Amino acid sequence: MSSLRVRGCLLLLLALGMLVLGFSSRVRAGDGSDDGKPAAVQILVPDEDRFIPFAVTVHVGQKVTWTNNDADDHTIVSDNAFNTAGHRGVNVLLKANGGTFSLRFFHAGVFPYYCRFHSMLDAHNQPKAPGPDGGIQDPNGNYGTPMSGVVTVVGDD
Repeated sequence: MSSLRVRGCLLLLLALGMLVLGFSSRVRAGDGSDDGKPAAVQILVPDEDRFIPFAVTVHVGQKVTWTNNDADDHTIVSDNAFNTAGHRGVNVLLKANGGTFSLRFFHAGVFPYYCRFHSMLDAHNQPKAPGPDGGIQDPNGNYGTPMSGVVTVVGDD
């Protein structure tokens, strides 16, 4: 009877070990990277003047990659008045037809950004669509919405 109990315990430990091993393999395979860091989050510029998605949330240590699929150049400019996630002073050209730019975030906070070609900051550091002195106007006289976005970086609690 005691050997039966030992076998039962061994089978239970073996089953638990396989369960833990299977779960950890799924977690590692699902994170999209070989180095144990979270996969990069993608922000796209489609064939129009906007960032998709407008807002993303990432974890500390995660990378964000912007890709420009538009026929026009765009920029990634940090709005330093509200930037609390680091990377202050970013002002990078995102070349047309596939240009990319990446940032890895190491501090929790927010990283608001905009395209200096398709939005500008008002007196309160809020992005607005450029007007007659440099904006793109549609046939109805509208200057559109500002091309901007925000990355929220959360820490691991």
